Amino acid sequence: MCRDHLESYTSDYTMQVLMCYFTVYIFMQTFMIPGTVFMSLLAGALFGVAGGMVLVIVAATAGASSCFFLSKMIGRPLVFSLWPDKLTFFQAQVAKRRAKLFNYMLFLRVTPTLPNTFINMASPIVNVPYRVFFLATSIGLIPAAYVTVRAGTALGELKSVADLYDFQSIATLFFIGIVTLTPTFLSKGQK
Repeated sequence: MCRDHLESYTSDYTMQVLMCYFTVYIFMQTFMIPGTVFMSLLAGALFGVAGGMVLVIVAATAGASSCFFLSKMIGRPLVFSLWPDKLTFFQAQVAKRRAKLFNYMLFLRVTPTLPNTFINMASPIVNVPYRVFFLATSIGLIPAAYVTVRAGTALGELKSVADLYDFQSIATLFFIGIVTLTPTFLSKGQK
C-alpha cells in the first residue's frame, strides 16, 4: 500500500523526487550519515534496476567526491583521531601501490575490506589523486549498487538488511575484487 503511494507520487512529481533524492543522498554521503543503503533500496523500489542504478551511482559518486573535498579542506584532524591505525595501514598500502593505484582503489571499492566512509575521508589525506578516486569510485560502486538496487525492487519481501548480502552476493563482490587486482599481480610477475 505504501509502495503504491510512493510510486504514484514519484510518477506525478518525478523531478521533485529526483532532486530530493539526490540532495538527501549526497548530504548523507558527504557528512558520513549512515543509511545510504536504504536510499539505494528506495531507488530500486521507485525507479527499477536500470534507473535506480544510474541514480545511485551518480549520487554516491557525487557524495563521495564531496566528502573527499571536505576532508581535504578540514578533515585531517578528524581522520587522524577516528582511525589512526587504519590510516597508517592505508597510507602504507597507497605508497606501496602507487604505480597501480587505480587497481587498488577499485579493489577497495568493490570489496568490503575498508569502509567506504573511511576511503572517502582518508584518500585525500594519503594523497590519492582525485582523478583516480573518482574513476575507482564510479566503477567500483557498480556491483554493490546493483545488489542493493535489485533488492529494492523486491522491497516488500525483505525482512532485514542482512537479506541483501547473501553468500552469493558477497562471493561475487570478492571475485570482482580479485579480478580488479589481476593486472597488479601480472605486472609483478613480469618484473
